[in-house]
Amino acid sequence: MAESGSLPTGFSELEVLAVGTVLLVEALTGLCLNSLTILSFCKTPELRTPTHLLVLSLALADTGISLNALVAATSSLLRRWPYGSEGCQALGFQGFLTALGSICSSAAIAWGRYHHYCTRSQLAWNTAVSLVICVWLSSAFWAALPLLGWGHYDYEPLGTCCTLDYSRGDRNFTSFLLTMAFFNFFLPLFITLTSYRFMEQKLRKTGHLQVNTTVPARTLLFGWGPYAVLYLSATVTDVSAISPKLQMVPALIAKTVPTINAINYALGREMVHRGIWQCLSPQRSELDRAR
Repeated sequence: MAESGSLPTGFSELEVLAVGTVLLVEALTGLCLNSLTILSFCKTPELRTPTHLLVLSLALADTGISLNALVAATSSLLRRWPYGSEGCQALGFQGFLTALGSICSSAAIAWGRYHHYCTRSQLAWNTAVSLVICVWLSSAFWAALPLLGWGHYDYEPLGTCCTLDYSRGDRNFTSFLLTMAFFNFFLPLFITLTSYRFMEQKLRKTGHLQVNTTVPARTLLFGWGPYAVLYLSATVTDVSAISPKLQMVPALIAKTVPTINAINYALGREMVHRGIWQCLSPQRSELDRAR
C-alpha cells in the first residue's frame, strides 16, 4: 500500500481496518497509562528516587512505542502511507530507538532491583543516571546504524508503518541482525532472568518477596520474542513464504508491551497510585496533606 491507496497484498479492506483499530486501541491505552506514570513522577516528590528514574526511562520509551503505533494506526485507517520515504526512515528510527530503549530499560530495572533487594543498599543517583544514559546512547547507536547503511528500514507488510527490512536476507542484514539481537535482546533478557532469579532465591528464604519476579521476563520474552523469531528466521529462510498476515502478528504483540509495562512497573505500586491521585485530584491531595 505504502503511499498509494490500494490494498496491500494479502489483506482485505476489512483486515486493514481491523489492524488499524487494534493499533489505535493499543496506542491510546499505552499513551494514557504511560503519560499518567510520567506525570505522577514529575508531580510527586516521593517518586523522585534513583530506582524510579529507571521506571521513568521505561515509561518514556513505551510512550514512544505508543506514538509509533498511533502513526501506524492512522495510516492503516487512511489506507495509505502519507509521509513519503523520508518519513518511513524517520519513523523506523524512532520505533527502533524506543523499542530498544524499552527492552534495555527493563533490564536496567531488573538489575536495579537485584542491587536494592540483594545487597540491601540503595541505588545511588550517579549509578541510576549512568544506567539511563547508557541505555539511551546504546539504543540511539543501534537505531542509527540502518540509516548509515548497516541494515535498512522499510515498510512492514501492511505498508502503513516502517521497521527493519528483513525481506532482503543478505549478508548486510544477517550480520546486523545477529549482532544487534545478541546485544539488545538476548543479553537484556539474560540480565532480566538472572537478576530476578537470584532475587527470588534470596528473598523467598526471608519471606519478604515484594515484587513480581516472573512478569518482567515473560513480557520481554513474549512481547519481543515473536519479532526475534521472525527476524532470525529471515536470516536462514525466505520470508516471502510467510503469510503477510502472520508477519504482522509480532508488531501487534509488541505494541501491547507499553500497557503491560505501565501496569506492572508503575500502576501496580501503591506509591505511584498516590502520585496519580495527586495529579488527578490536586485539591483533594492538598486537603489530605493538611490533615
